[in-house]
Amino acid sequence: MRKITPVFKVVATVLAVVIAAGLGLWLHAADRTAGDTGHWVGSHAPDRIEVNASVLKVDAAAREAVLRVLVVPLGRFGEDDGVASTGELRLLTSSSLRDDRVFPAHHRISSFDLPIALTGGAVTDYPFDGYEARIEFAAVHNGEPAPVLFTLEKVDSLFSFSVKDYRAAEDQGGLDVRFSRSTSVLVFALFMMITMWGLAIAVFFGARHLIARRKGLVWPSFGFMAATLFALAGFRNLAPGSPPIGSLLDYTAFLWAEVVIALCVVVAVVTGAITEHGKPDAG
Repeated sequence: MRKITPVFKVVATVLAVVIAAGLGLWLHAADRTAGDTGHWVGSHAPDRIEVNASVLKVDAAAREAVLRVLVVPLGRFGEDDGVASTGELRLLTSSSLRDDRVFPAHHRISSFDLPIALTGGAVTDYPFDGYEARIEFAAVHNGEPAPVLFTLEKVDSLFSFSVKDYRAAEDQGGLDVRFSRSTSVLVFALFMMITMWGLAIAVFFGARHLIARRKGLVWPSFGFMAATLFALAGFRNLAPGSPPIGSLLDYTAFLWAEVVIALCVVVAVVTGAITEHGKPDAG
């Protein structure tokens, strides 16, 4: 059998690191590209009201998302390149949004945060949960409807969104949107599940070795098992998005891993104590 040289080991290690880093960069680039994708709907007339919105945060537990909205009146509706409106501008929103906004004439228009209600889905389905929202805007300038161009982009790195339907009219722009966990969150959550089961299996084989070989009370091994039991709780709390207890992550990995490790610790200690009790005294 040919012996593996140290140089080959070093090259293989470096190559594995490069491949892993390259895969991570590819996943990051794919996720970022998806996040940079914008969707727009409405009128492209020279005289229009542009409504530019970005998804700042999605709070699945509160079933709410927050939009950062900037209204830009153009053409005969705006002055100073869209900084202010030439007349009173009223922004009308869909029922999923909280309220309408009124901008006085000749006053600078600043961006504002607008919460929207989410429907469908359940946060306990984490990390495969998804939610829906209908986001629509219309504008009234000096009491008359004005053409609207609505643009939506993503900022929240924990969620991605897809457009299910476009709702376009001369004086209205809207999107039916579905929010779901981003690729990075799915990858990390699956990694957590695999790690939890891996640690549980490692503790199981360790306990099996102690019991089968009648090692007795090997305290360093018990310390490792007990530390793993409590470390998993902290590891679970690192899940991106802070899912509540009782989510799919818990029922498929975390709770089972805790049960397996706890049973292994108890059985190994009890068996070790019995083994120690049966040994003859050293004296």
